[in-house]
Order: sequence, then C-alpha cells, then structure tokens
Amino acid sequence: MERDEIVALLEEVMNDRGVPRNIKSSLDESICILNGCGPEEEKLAHVTSILDDASTDPNVSAHTRTRIWNVVSVLEELSNHGQAAYATVR
Repeated sequence: MERDEIVALLEEVMNDRGVPRNIKSSLDESICILNGCGPEEEKLAHVTSILDDASTDPNVSAHTRTRIWNVVSVLEELSNHGQAAYATVR
C-alpha cells in the first residue's frame, strides 16, 4: 500500500463526524508526519505510536478504533517489509 493510500484512509477516518476532536488532531498530525521529510522507518514508527495511543482513548467508538487498528496493521506491515529489505541489503 502506498503512502497516499494510507493518508486517504486516515483522512477518511478524520472526516467522520463521530470521531472526537482530539483523535482528529492525532490523525492530522499523523498525516503531516507521513507527508514530511525524514527516514520512512522513523515516520512509520512515529505514526504507529500516535495511532496506537489514539486507539486507546475511551471516547473512541468501536468502529473508529477498528479503522485505526487497520491503518496501524498496514503501517506495521510496511515497517516489517522495510526491515526485511534492510536486513537483506546488509
């Protein structure tokens, strides 16, 4: 999955009216990080951490929590592929 697709998923969740403002802020921060400069591994780890924290918020609905977990799963898969590729190159 490409970064643009991940950003689109995050924007989809962010545009849901039932998502609390603090979670929308976390999602927006995640999008900014993904679109920013820096090593991909660090960006993926940072965004995964932010989304993991957001998913534990007691005000998040089960539906939103599941959508956030889906994005986290994609990010972890990308992160694992990056590490595997790095290990192969070494």
